[in-house]
Amino acid sequence: MASDDYKKALKMGKAAYRRALSRGEYPYLPALDAILTQAEMKTEESLGLVNIPLDQIVGTKTEGRQNSFANNFMPLMPEYSEFARKWDGVVDYHMNQGIGDPIVCYEFMNKFYVLEGNKRVSVLKYFGVDSIEGTVTREIPYPQDTPESRVYFEFLDFYKDSQVNYIWFTQPGSFPKLTLALKKKPGEKWTDEDKENFRSLYTEFSGLFKDKGGDKLKITAGDALLFYLSLYSYKEIQAKSHSEKAKDLDRIFKELPALGDETQESLVFKPEAASGGSVLNRILHPLGGKTLRIAFIHDRRMSESGWTYGHELGRMHVEDVFGDRIQTAAYFLQDDERDIAELIDAVIQDGYEIIFTANQKFLAASLKAAIEHPEVKILNCSVGQPHNSIRTYYGRLFEAKYLAGMIAGAMTENEKIAYRANFPIYGTMAEINAFALGARMTNPRAQVYLHWDSLKDHEHLSDLLDREDISVVSGNDMIRPGQEGSAYGLFIRKDGKTVNLAAPIWNWGRFYERIISDILQGSWDSGDDVKSRNAVNYWWGISSGIIDLVLSGNLPRGVRRFADVMRGRIVEEDWLLNPFAGKLFLQDGRAIGTDTGALPAQEVITMNYLLEGIIGSVPSLDELNQESRDRIAMQQIITPESVNAATAKHTPVQVVEKVIMTSEEPPKEAASEEHDA
Repeated sequence: MASDDYKKALKMGKAAYRRALSRGEYPYLPALDAILTQAEMKTEESLGLVNIPLDQIVGTKTEGRQNSFANNFMPLMPEYSEFARKWDGVVDYHMNQGIGDPIVCYEFMNKFYVLEGNKRVSVLKYFGVDSIEGTVTREIPYPQDTPESRVYFEFLDFYKDSQVNYIWFTQPGSFPKLTLALKKKPGEKWTDEDKENFRSLYTEFSGLFKDKGGDKLKITAGDALLFYLSLYSYKEIQAKSHSEKAKDLDRIFKELPALGDETQESLVFKPEAASGGSVLNRILHPLGGKTLRIAFIHDRRMSESGWTYGHELGRMHVEDVFGDRIQTAAYFLQDDERDIAELIDAVIQDGYEIIFTANQKFLAASLKAAIEHPEVKILNCSVGQPHNSIRTYYGRLFEAKYLAGMIAGAMTENEKIAYRANFPIYGTMAEINAFALGARMTNPRAQVYLHWDSLKDHEHLSDLLDREDISVVSGNDMIRPGQEGSAYGLFIRKDGKTVNLAAPIWNWGRFYERIISDILQGSWDSGDDVKSRNAVNYWWGISSGIIDLVLSGNLPRGVRRFADVMRGRIVEEDWLLNPFAGKLFLQDGRAIGTDTGALPAQEVITMNYLLEGIIGSVPSLDELNQESRDRIAMQQIITPESVNAATAKHTPVQVVEKVIMTSEEPPKEAASEEHDA
């Protein structure tokens, strides 16, 4: 007669079986042999004796025993069967001596499939044990261009250094991010103390995450921990008590659902037609009410940064517009002995109610402050962030670049155009491609020669221009006060002189005026453009006035008229006139997009490839100079080129580390400030 434990386990197995059938799922354990017949395998690797998390043991190696268990590893065989008797024998052994014999299993995509020891796994899962030792053989597939495959091959590199197999992520780039967050270098082996400390933190945090209901989200405990580590340092978190970690998780928990929801609509493409809010709000929050205190935080002074200069012009503009209804102050991190987190906290303590942090590298510190101080409105100059505690803002500069490209294509006499770029970042990638599309619209044979300022081994721009006989150049977009020279924006070198043709500009005053007006009138949360969204990312274009393309009187009349007409279409149609509409072709000839549609906004923001007509490539982290690498935030993407190369060579995908919209001008020789955000 079966024991009470077996009867309970059988009941659990039958319940899981019925639940799977009702959902249309396979009710038994999956068999790895059946899975591997559908996957092209690269090789096997013996891992030896491994401590295996029981929740990662999901099936059997062969099909012979899989029907004896439900898909939760609980038994399905009758109470009077020999199977039940043997299962009870394993229970007795576990209770009296403890199961010490390792199982034999196979690992595939960091999930484990048992060859010998199914009953031991079943019993230990029944009793809620965390892990079991096993002799493991790893089955390694060829890399694929899928998020799951990318995450797995990142894991393989991470595992070589750490021997950690219990943490998992849903997004590519996460394992390299974790390595950086833990202050480790790629290839650095973990000590036993490293392993013990991290396991302790992960076990504690994942328990809090589960107790909070995190297992109902579309993310893993690893995703949540990585987000936590983006707000606080590993050392800070280790020093916190259990109750402090629990409080931190309570504060950040509302941010977590969006991490796994790529469908969340968060972009605001343009301001509403009118600002003002409800009549009641205007009564309660009249324009003549108390003085609103607003702080602007920059990385460097405007005398050293065209990016800061543009934002400071915006601050001065709103001072003129609102007068004594607001009080503003500018802070510059380079002049302060505190780090950015301490500076933001000090500004909050000084009583500022609105804070604009005008640099994307300040995002993590801004988000941390916003979570800890929900009474303060904090906005960071970046785009596409899934956070509802903070708002972000940026401009669709690629629209101006698209127009500039059209002019460049019309002005070149030999189909050659140079494009000066800074960091290989998401915003820059869209702008380079939009420029090339514009150039080839007016000149189908145009070739755009890409010049990266941030490479550790790069030729001077003038050398490229001389070598390729290029006269039309897209240079830096921003200049600093007192900066001499006309080699900015779109210009042409002619008869030894530099002649400006057009220049993309940022008009931050328009944005700041609108946001401050909404807050003063009480419509910050009431507009249709924000009230239906959890996260709010302002991503305005030419039609909103936040960016524009200034045309020079040096342009031929016909070219200028054409540019004016196209700019007018962008203003009238706004986001509907998407440069990335229709089928597009990459440098290697592959097609993306469709004949009838346009790339979605999120794909434009996260663009990580170059289109046809561009001469050059996307540099890797290793190719950047040290100063540029030091400035890059903890953000990784994987380029299509790295995936293709990995597949061709049958080697793990290599991660190319990049940053979303954050940069400064690189070392002195060739300062570029296109995205000092």
